[in-house]
Amino acid sequence: MNITLPDKSIRDLPKGSTGLDLAESIGPGLAKAAIAVVVNGIQKDLSDPINEDSNVSIITISSDEGLEIMRHTLTAQVLARAVQNLFPGTKLAIGPTINNGFYYDFESKKTISNDDLEKIEIEMRKIISTDSDIKKRLHSKQDALKIFSEKDETYKEIIINEADQDDNFQLYYQDNDEFVDLCRGPHLPNLKHIGAFKLTKVAGAYWKGDAKNKMLTRVYGTAWKNEKDLKKHLIAIEEAEKRDHRKIGKEMSLFHFQEEAPGMVFWHPRGWAIYKNLESFVRNRLEKFDYQEIKTPQVVDRKLWEASGHWDKYRENMFITEIDEEHANDKRTNALKPMNCPCHVQVYNHGLKSYRDLPVRLAEFGSCHRYEASGTLHGLMRVRGFTQDDGHIFCTESQIENETKLFIELLSGMYKDLGFDNFDIKLSTRPEVRVGSDEVWDKAEKALENAIQKLELPFEIVEGEGAFYGPKLDFVLTDAIGREWQCGTFQADFNLPDRLEAEYVGEDGSKHRPVMIHRAVLGSFERFIGILIENYSGKLPLWLAPEQVAIATIISEVDDYASEIEEELKSINIKVIKDLRNEKIGYKVREHSAAKVPIILALGAREKESRTVSVRRIGSNNTETKSLNDFIAEIKVEAKSPSS
Repeated sequence: MNITLPDKSIRDLPKGSTGLDLAESIGPGLAKAAIAVVVNGIQKDLSDPINEDSNVSIITISSDEGLEIMRHTLTAQVLARAVQNLFPGTKLAIGPTINNGFYYDFESKKTISNDDLEKIEIEMRKIISTDSDIKKRLHSKQDALKIFSEKDETYKEIIINEADQDDNFQLYYQDNDEFVDLCRGPHLPNLKHIGAFKLTKVAGAYWKGDAKNKMLTRVYGTAWKNEKDLKKHLIAIEEAEKRDHRKIGKEMSLFHFQEEAPGMVFWHPRGWAIYKNLESFVRNRLEKFDYQEIKTPQVVDRKLWEASGHWDKYRENMFITEIDEEHANDKRTNALKPMNCPCHVQVYNHGLKSYRDLPVRLAEFGSCHRYEASGTLHGLMRVRGFTQDDGHIFCTESQIENETKLFIELLSGMYKDLGFDNFDIKLSTRPEVRVGSDEVWDKAEKALENAIQKLELPFEIVEGEGAFYGPKLDFVLTDAIGREWQCGTFQADFNLPDRLEAEYVGEDGSKHRPVMIHRAVLGSFERFIGILIENYSGKLPLWLAPEQVAIATIISEVDDYASEIEEELKSINIKVIKDLRNEKIGYKVREHSAAKVPIILALGAREKESRTVSVRRIGSNNTETKSLNDFIAEIKVEAKSPSS
């Protein structure tokens, strides 16, 4: 049996050899480090036999795949066992890996809380210290059900009964069958490979995510190759918690949510000021790239959603309304728009277009509503009501490349001005289920790729992840603490113009379908403002800040000087707070610093007499004295929006 390794070398091993046999044939060091294998693209346990000529690679803990397997083993073979040891009678549900960690769902007779995490960790370390081997055995459905029925593991029985198979149920055992769990695997061959971990929190979770089912206890954790990586991650979590936009939003009184409107934002004056500043920034930039701004209805009859295909594919996420029309016997069924694209086609269709009119670039700050499950709502990051910096470009196939180039120029400039110098581009190509001919897909994919290459930008091709109507580019930016956020998108659509009968008259005098490009730079305004708040820890750039300057007096005798400065700043459109309260200057400075006001001017008798200001910038403990005229001239330039 020939085994082909990643370096194209071939090893001849007997049929039925395992991944461990292969590792040992290469060297003792690899055999010691090996934890699993990939056989013809499928991950398998190190003990699984290989019965035919195959391409095989060996997984070690140092790889991303190895880390994922370690986390999975830690969940199913260590956390699950530790909880059952400490809380007898606990039933096991599911325990998958998640981004940077894992969780396990339990049904426990005793309440498990965050206070129990430390003792669970101690028990987990005790289990790991045994260096137990993990053995996999395959069972028939009948035998697997018998094993878990005897253990009263109700949830495992449900999983087995619902599985579309009769044999080869994978059960993993430890310590002479003292502990067993059902799992898709693969797992580590031995617990000694487990690195560093930390349990992070306890939460409630419905079985199968359905509120009609029983509430289970979910224990979360994170795991890494070593203590250094774990510490780095925990520091990042701590920093992220400090930057949480919900916490900062409350401190700065930017917005709030309440039960009467779940997933809908109540913007406060300061928060709405940020929103308006950002909207003006986007609007000015779009005008420079020849977009025409439009406004379309929020409530639209179901007939349009049926024609566009959204009624069949997206109705469960739409807010539906029914009204009795005057002088009509039937109810009219409408929906709050979940997206703007069908309405933009209606604007395009109003009046016949010629090829000379293309491209047509339409933009809208489109207010959309989508039903999101209550458990997924998360501050500004996941809401039910939001506004997009939405845009649609109607063009010919030959214009796709240039429109891609222009959009990337627009996006990269806006991201840079907003403080994001780094972003990644992902090109998602045709999925198996799609509309349009291969010839059209070839042109569209090549046009997007050519545009990126001509701008000399790196990009990643993601095979098969395009939308069913066309290929797309996704733009992923990186924030100040290294987190990635997918915001911008650029999607070529050959489907909707056909469904909604968009046309233009070509050079040949006949009618043709335009290509419709869906594009956004920020995406949801709400989500992007949340990202900005976390990126800057609330300390927004001067032009974006809701309040730019706080004037704080030290003594009442300088109140008139403070008023004079206030008027001068307002005359150049600087947003000012004048603080004449009878409070100590230290108190005033602390209060305005907590509100993240970028610049605080402290005024005393000396400043009034010399017509100067003492300038303190947020994030700095230093105070700089400047003449009033110099300060006015500097801030006039500094506060100017980058898109002005």
